[in-house]
Parts: sequence; structure tokens; C-alpha cells
Amino acid sequence: MLLFNLALIAIIQGLTEFLPVSSSAHLILLHHFSELPDQGQTIDIAVHFGTLLAVITYFWNDTKHIWFGLAKLLTGKVSTKDSFIALCLVVATIPAIVFGLAIKLLGYDILMRDNIFLIGITSIGFGVFLWWSDNRNKQSQEFRDITWSLKNSFKIGCWQALALIPGTSRSGITISAARILGYSREHSVKIAMLLSIPVIIAASALSIIENYVNGSKFEVKVIFITLMFSYAAAYLAISVMLRFLKSLGFLPYIIYRILLGIGLILWTII
Repeated sequence: MLLFNLALIAIIQGLTEFLPVSSSAHLILLHHFSELPDQGQTIDIAVHFGTLLAVITYFWNDTKHIWFGLAKLLTGKVSTKDSFIALCLVVATIPAIVFGLAIKLLGYDILMRDNIFLIGITSIGFGVFLWWSDNRNKQSQEFRDITWSLKNSFKIGCWQALALIPGTSRSGITISAARILGYSREHSVKIAMLLSIPVIIAASALSIIENYVNGSKFEVKVIFITLMFSYAAAYLAISVMLRFLKSLGFLPYIIYRILLGIGLILWTII
């Protein structure tokens, strides 16, 4: 695959992974409306690892404690705040894993991936849902720190599972769920970012297994280039969204989603 193609795929994945606009939908649309070949599982793994590294480094003050907590959790003990947060992240990831395996075994993932009309509907529907959930709790209390609980984590995780439907947006639906539960905009975004870590790890692990079973080859140079482009794009996307969160909120992404959805629906019916 040409360097330009690799860079384009990595940048689109990086920019849209954490913005509430659906990265999967944009990659589907890229391949649908262009002559670019499917990037394959190896490139898919590389771009996801790039975005994973971006969220880990951007929120390093939080993620370093999560790793310590996970190490404690693996010993079977939940005796510290860090280990409890790690447990909450695991609990929030379980619904997505269960739902993901279900639709994959049933073959619905392929059916949904090729449905441009569905992407148009979900882009509009969940864009409006993001607007509603954000405005519903405009006066949410500003917590000094995120208040983690297993109950809220599971609820957000159930909403997050819907992101497996193309056009939904994992970050968008988790932000919406957190806003409904009363978290501030800033903490809702942070929760969505931190929840991406176990989800990306789980998805990448599945891709690595499939890659190994299929015997796919890879080039270290290609993986490195793709990873770096997706890392830079994802880090920039997180920075920009958080910088303008107070002044612009989610309105630019909501407008974009609605316009994109209308365009896709019109394209499929005309």
C-alpha cells in the first residue's frame, strides 16, 4: 500500500477515534467512495495501537494509576482506589465484548458494515441523542474528580456496546451516557477516553489472533509509519476537543453528524 494511502487511513482513524463522529463509519465511507483497497488486519491493528498510545500518553497522570490498579486487580484484590477504577473499566468493557462476539458470530458485522443507509440513520440519530443528553444536564455538578462506581460503569458499558453499530461513535455514545448520569462535559469526555483503552486492547487482541490464524504477513516499516500517523492525529484530536470543549461544546460534531447523515441518506435513495 502506498505511503499516501497509509497516511490517509491512519489520519482518518486517528482524528475520528476520539471525536464523537464514528471512526468505523468514516473508514467504511473512505473505502466505499474511493478506490482504496481494504487496509487489512495488520494496518488495522497498527492504527488502533497508535490511537491507544495517544490516549495513554495524553492522560498519563490517570493511565499510570490504572496500570498500577490493574496489576493489583490481577492479584485478586481490590484494596486501592486505583484497583477499583481498573475494575470499573473492566466492568464497562464486558457488554461491548459480549455484544461484539454475538454480532460477529451471527455475521451481522458484515451486513451492518456495508449498509450506507444505516450509517446515515445512526449518524443523525446518535448525533441528536448527543445534543439531547448534553443539554439535558447543562448544569451538571463539576466534580473535583471523576466519581467511579460499578453501577454507572456497567450502565455506560451497555451504551458503549451500541458503538459496534457503524455510525454510532464509541466516544459519542459513552459521552452521552455519562452526561445522562450527571457527569460534567470534561469528565464525560475523560471517561470516554479512558474507557477506550480496554476496548481498543480487546479489539486489537482479537485482530492479532485472526491475523495469526490467517497467516498474514507484515512489514515493520509499514506498521511503524501507520502507527505514528494515527498517534499524531489522535493526540491532536483529543487536544483540540478538550481545548474548545467549554466554548463550543459538542455542537460542531453534532452539526457535522446531521449533515453527513442527511447526505448519506439522500445518496442512497436518489
